[in-house]
Amino acid sequence: MSKYDLIVIGAGAAGLMAAGKAAERGKDVLLLEKNEQVGKKILITGKGRCNLTNDCEVEEMINNFPETGKFLYSALYTFSNWHLRSFFSDLGVETKVERGDRVFPVSDDARDIVKALKKYIEQAGVKLKLNAKVTEVLTEDDEVKGVRIESGSEYRADNVLIAVGGKAYPSTGSSGDGYTIAKELGHKVKAVKPSLVPLETKEQWVTEAQGLNLRNVRATLIVNGEEKEQEFGEMLFTHFGISGPIVLTLSRDAVQYLDQNIELSINLKPALSFEKLDNRLQRDFAKYSRKQFKNSLGDLLPRKLIPVIIELSSIPSDKFVHQITTAEREELIELLTNLKLTITSTRGFREAIVTTGGIDTTEIDPSTMESKLVSGLYFAGEIIDIDGYTGGFNLQAAFSTAYLVGSQI
Repeated sequence: MSKYDLIVIGAGAAGLMAAGKAAERGKDVLLLEKNEQVGKKILITGKGRCNLTNDCEVEEMINNFPETGKFLYSALYTFSNWHLRSFFSDLGVETKVERGDRVFPVSDDARDIVKALKKYIEQAGVKLKLNAKVTEVLTEDDEVKGVRIESGSEYRADNVLIAVGGKAYPSTGSSGDGYTIAKELGHKVKAVKPSLVPLETKEQWVTEAQGLNLRNVRATLIVNGEEKEQEFGEMLFTHFGISGPIVLTLSRDAVQYLDQNIELSINLKPALSFEKLDNRLQRDFAKYSRKQFKNSLGDLLPRKLIPVIIELSSIPSDKFVHQITTAEREELIELLTNLKLTITSTRGFREAIVTTGGIDTTEIDPSTMESKLVSGLYFAGEIIDIDGYTGGFNLQAAFSTAYLVGSQI
């Protein structure tokens, strides 16, 4: 039976990077993937465009991993976002920077990223085996000896990297089986939950606004009446509740409080103070003084949101604008700056971008990604408890942690 220098479990972003880098250095590498193709999850990231990193400074990137940023210090400085863009450029994939410093391939096609990574491992000489689900990492005296796959076949190696991802998007093969293997090897796995995930709401009026994308709004997460987090930017109304960049970011904290009273307060006009918004309303009301209230908000609000605001306000829709009282106008301002939604649940792992929780970082050497419990065992990517905010940070972390492994096996 042949023996490999490294066996990589999982041919996603992390697995492909680590396998290619190690093989590029002359190591004999076997890459095992349980799916029928590599990079399945990459293909759906960024809505099929692949937001592969963020064009911010490394320190800012570290700050976008609130609890575990320090753990990623070595990985992100060793293989930064600049290194990653250069890496893909060398493979023929040029990248561009968009709003929020998000980085995408110029082609806007995630398939180009997967093709480039496939080219990388092929040129490096990685041995790839598809439809090969690993069921066990073989060890002896707390040292890695190889792996066993579902068919019963065994492969020998002194080093094994587990890079199978978390549980987000189970349709891509992310079933959480890596956690099971890690637990069997004695590793602690922190509670696993969906993160960067759309939120479901109690209020049914969201269906009336379905498809409406709001920009430059402020959303505040409120738990048991206490403000927790706040985000400014873009959000989207859906048939089940809300989504969009700022909602996904806030969901990272919301999932921790689902057993409590959670609300989201939306300020539709955060750039305006109460006085300025009042003046704006008075100007609009003067302009439409002879019209009914339902026909007076077109200059202020998106068309889809007008019936919702009218319904939620205390002002009859057929009331003439010149009859609206000061008290009614002030209540309308309160509604526009504090539009509340009750969060009931998330859309679960099936729609989550990443998984929060995973292998406890205190049991992994941050300079190598090697297990502190089992010699020759490594982890990279989403399986580790390192989830960050939306914007390309999580894919960068996957590439960076994997690069560490591949560069020093």
